[in-house]
Amino acid sequence: MSDAHTQPYFNIRDYGAKGDGHTNDAPAINRAIEAAHDAGGGTVFFPTGTYLSGSIHLQSHVTLYLDNGCVILASENPQDYDAAEPNPHDQYQDYGHSHWHNSLIWGENLEDIAIEGPGMIDGKGLTRNYPSDHMPSGVGNKAIALKNCHNVILKDFKIYRGGWFGLLLTGVDNLTIDNLLIDTNRDGMDIDACKNVHVTNCIVNSPYDDGICLKSSYGLGFAKPTENVTISDCIVSGDYVIGSVVNGTYQLYPDTMRVPRTGRIKFGTESNGGFKNITITNCVLDHCGGLALETVDGGDLENVTISNITMRDIVNMPIFIRLGARLRGPQGTQPGRVNKVSISHIVVYSSASRAASTISGIPGHDMENISLSDMQIFLQGGGTAEMANIQPAEKENAYPEPTMFGTLPSYGFYIRHVKHITLHDIQIHTRQADARPVIQTDDMHDAVFRFISLPEPYAHPAYRFVNSSDIQLFQCEGVKDEQIHIAHDEKR
Repeated sequence: MSDAHTQPYFNIRDYGAKGDGHTNDAPAINRAIEAAHDAGGGTVFFPTGTYLSGSIHLQSHVTLYLDNGCVILASENPQDYDAAEPNPHDQYQDYGHSHWHNSLIWGENLEDIAIEGPGMIDGKGLTRNYPSDHMPSGVGNKAIALKNCHNVILKDFKIYRGGWFGLLLTGVDNLTIDNLLIDTNRDGMDIDACKNVHVTNCIVNSPYDDGICLKSSYGLGFAKPTENVTISDCIVSGDYVIGSVVNGTYQLYPDTMRVPRTGRIKFGTESNGGFKNITITNCVLDHCGGLALETVDGGDLENVTISNITMRDIVNMPIFIRLGARLRGPQGTQPGRVNKVSISHIVVYSSASRAASTISGIPGHDMENISLSDMQIFLQGGGTAEMANIQPAEKENAYPEPTMFGTLPSYGFYIRHVKHITLHDIQIHTRQADARPVIQTDDMHDAVFRFISLPEPYAHPAYRFVNSSDIQLFQCEGVKDEQIHIAHDEKR
């Protein structure tokens, strides 16, 4: 590497980077990136060392390669970061989703870019935007932020304590995320208004927020769906002490410590553009929340297939599908739709029973064509007969969360404002007896229940159908085969 300016590799040390963990190396790193871009493209090489840095500016046709033993360490000095750029549409989404330049590594309107290699990004100086951060105003709040880019590869590196977002990717098309290890203090990765996305072989530990999260905000100034996405062969957790996944010790937080233990795979909450053509398969959810599919800001959620998922020690409910009417968007925004969702081949062990898996639209806006099949669900149980009398509020415009309805009157499934739904070949077990119905519905129409196995012993009634119609029961344990045409309040 005798002449860094004529080689395909641009070593940041040749441009003045010290790698001593004390000097702000961002100017040297940015010089190397600019040189690679001016040469028509190339790889900017980060050799072993700790590179304290503020904002790093990505450029088209440039790859950052983080070698083994390389650490990019986020500065705690606000003067080292670019200011958050103005966004005239910032009232329609959270602050973090409205700005990209106030990040450790950022790029806008770029093509053919990549960050690769086995090194690490340590967001020590990044804020999580919580008062408890004790971080000075103006420091960066994202490890990597990209806006309006295409042909992007993020591969093989690690993110430790990534700030508000480990990855914020907005309007990024043709995106590949592979073999990342993210052990962080808020969201692991947010894929927002992106098209043609592959997420594979990632490990994400995020006890304080979401692990892998699809969003479709109004941050670009218009509603764009997140569509054509595959997520496969990933492990998501929410209860390992931050840093213990990176170092391989996997220490669980003590029960006495207040940690959200969120983790999970989620769609929403930002959901102006909606979600279309999404496939999730072969993933593990460990000590965290379950699957959450939410659209509350006018976007449609449709054509979603989820299969081959195992969950262990789920802190709220295994499955949460929510159509709401928060409608945080331009004037005139109307509720979207949830249509054509298939979830199958799921195994859940030790899930909290306070609330059943919930599939809930809002009055006048039914969710449609939902299929749940081939599931084994092991719940903790313990609900009381008094809980069976609870009537959950609608909360049409509330922030969507699996905990939003509180304790529910059933412990297996709670289904409301839904039509054309099928539950097939589902086994439900409880660690201790639960006095509530296993399944309760409200305003459900055209439903088929086949081969539902219930725990022993189970409470009677096992099923309660309220304001529902056209229900078929076939080979469901504890009830005879029948078709119920009208159910004002039928118990079985």
